[in-house]
Amino acid sequence: MKSNKIKKIVIENRSLFWSINENDLDRISTELVVETILSYGDEKSVKELFDILGIKKVAEIFFKQISQKRCNYPPRTRHYFSLYFKKYA
Repeated sequence: MKSNKIKKIVIENRSLFWSINENDLDRISTELVVETILSYGDEKSVKELFDILGIKKVAEIFFKQISQKRCNYPPRTRHYFSLYFKKYA
């Protein structure tokens, strides 16, 4: 059920996933969706992501991603969501 909702958020924000072939959209990992929406999505798409996965799950994925050697989040995004998740998740 969550996978259908994840597909829906990907389709609604198709412009953010411009580099991914149309045929591969259903194979996008949850981690990539979280990273893309948090980095480049608008307020509505971030809220929808929280509604689908839950803020704790999104925070868990986010902190795992930023703890790796290579981090794709822009510095401002990383800082903002670090503070946000420490307070609300």
